[in-house]
Amino acid sequence: MSEPTDNLQSLTSLTVLNATSALERGLAAIKAGQTVFDLRHVLTVDSVAVSVLLAWQRAAGEAGVKLELKNLPPALQSLTKLYGVCALVFPEQSDPAQSCAGQADAPADLLHHH
Repeated sequence: MSEPTDNLQSLTSLTVLNATSALERGLAAIKAGQTVFDLRHVLTVDSVAVSVLLAWQRAAGEAGVKLELKNLPPALQSLTKLYGVCALVFPEQSDPAQSCAGQADAPADLLHHH
């Protein structure tokens, strides 16, 4: 089989407008044996994206596989930190660039404005 399994690299947005189709596409890819999703081309995200990522991780866990999410756009990484779910979205992430370091930075900064 020369055709690679969908790794979602062609996904360009992850918003309320396409969350259902993106979710289903990801679940189908996990079911087909894909364990790495490359989200480098995702340019537009909103808060729904975090729910989709969590659902993919849950599905992977239930399937007994470890799902690796690579090349997330900064906006999406920021959302996972903002919601405090970074560690759930990136369990045991091997790439230090995708780490959850500085998770509390944004809320702390907001508190210093008088």
